[in-house]
Amino acid sequence: MNKILLIAKREFLSRVQKKTFLLTTIGLPLIIFVFYGMIIYFSVKTTDNYKIAVADNANIFNGKLFNKDNEIVFEFVHTPLTELQKDLATDKYDAYLFVPATYVIEGKDTLQFRSNKAMGIMTRDKIQTRINKALEEKRLMGLNISKSQLDSLQQEKETINFTSANGKTENETKVGVSYAVGMISGFMIYIILFIYGTMVMRGVMEEKVNRIAEVIISSVKPFQLMMGKITGIGTVGLVQFIIWIVLVFGVQFGIAMLFPDLVGHMQGQPIQPAGMQAAQAMKNSGALTGLMEGLNTINFPLIIGCFIFYFIGGYLLYSSLFAAVGSAVNEDPQDAQSLLLPITMPIVFGMVIMMKAVNDPNSSLAIFGSLFPLTSPIVMMARVAHGVPEGVSYLQLVLSMVFLILGFLGTTWVAAKIYRIGILMYGKKATWKEMIKWTFRNN
Repeated sequence: MNKILLIAKREFLSRVQKKTFLLTTIGLPLIIFVFYGMIIYFSVKTTDNYKIAVADNANIFNGKLFNKDNEIVFEFVHTPLTELQKDLATDKYDAYLFVPATYVIEGKDTLQFRSNKAMGIMTRDKIQTRINKALEEKRLMGLNISKSQLDSLQQEKETINFTSANGKTENETKVGVSYAVGMISGFMIYIILFIYGTMVMRGVMEEKVNRIAEVIISSVKPFQLMMGKITGIGTVGLVQFIIWIVLVFGVQFGIAMLFPDLVGHMQGQPIQPAGMQAAQAMKNSGALTGLMEGLNTINFPLIIGCFIFYFIGGYLLYSSLFAAVGSAVNEDPQDAQSLLLPITMPIVFGMVIMMKAVNDPNSSLAIFGSLFPLTSPIVMMARVAHGVPEGVSYLQLVLSMVFLILGFLGTTWVAAKIYRIGILMYGKKATWKEMIKWTFRNN
């Protein structure tokens, strides 16, 4: 045990004391946030107007179209079609909308819209939405229905009270926050497994290529060397991870304090479908109030405890496999890429299952992914965020932890068998077939 701790201490100090550790731990996140802030800043300050000329000869729009922002501007003109085409060619307007005098809303005629440049799908959708909204109001007026009456009908929605079997209320805010917490937690573990597993593999490869392992093996057992490297590099990753969390929350708070306008702009940006549920919940309940109510419903002690357990368990499980691959690889890094595929595929598969689990935590696929040791570190975090026993039962949570511990012991045993032979093997390209044979050798 003392030898494992000595090796772990060496691995930890040799990496933390390097300048590259400070650059990657502190400098890289700050650079990313600076570029991210610059992108948002320039997107706010340098938005170009898209100017559209509207020749409404049938007086369908009554001389006005709804302008929500300055990004798209409708300008009504009394210009013939030939003149509009000339104005379009000379870049006086970005596009024009021509409504003939014979146009009837309920008829078969179509509106003529032309632009001098290609339009993005978001710009096209905004233009079509505003025009359709104006035409809808015109149709309602023909049916003697005012716009205020339609708005009042749309605002009057029936309220459905969603509760679980034990009487807990499942409101939109709680579901939205659970979705976000589960997604973030699972994605963080996904990144951790890739980054620090690869770091363990490269550390083993460096010592093998430089023939340092031959000297170390004369004093310690191969298993002690492997566990020492896994423990030391894992501690480096944990320290780096904590620093990143502090930087992320600190920089985000600083951006919100220094540039409050950027927050409002980000809230007005189009939201991807994956985050639509959380955003809608925030919108319906109020931004700050809804967030606080949603956070109060989350069992953060349970989530933090599970995150630490699955972070450590997932890292130990996969880092032993990465170490086994590193011990079997020689000078050619391409050999490692070919051997990594069976290890990385379960991680990617776990990420795919997590996308399903955050929306449906009790589905058969989510249950399987949270129990299977190779995918449980990622998938279980998505289910735990929905609560226990609502998102995951106590039995499933305990079984998942037990299976993960057994999986770690099994992969460590297999990796130790491979590591014992591979760390001292040179000049021969190892294959998975040979590595499996090494596992069942007695000596």
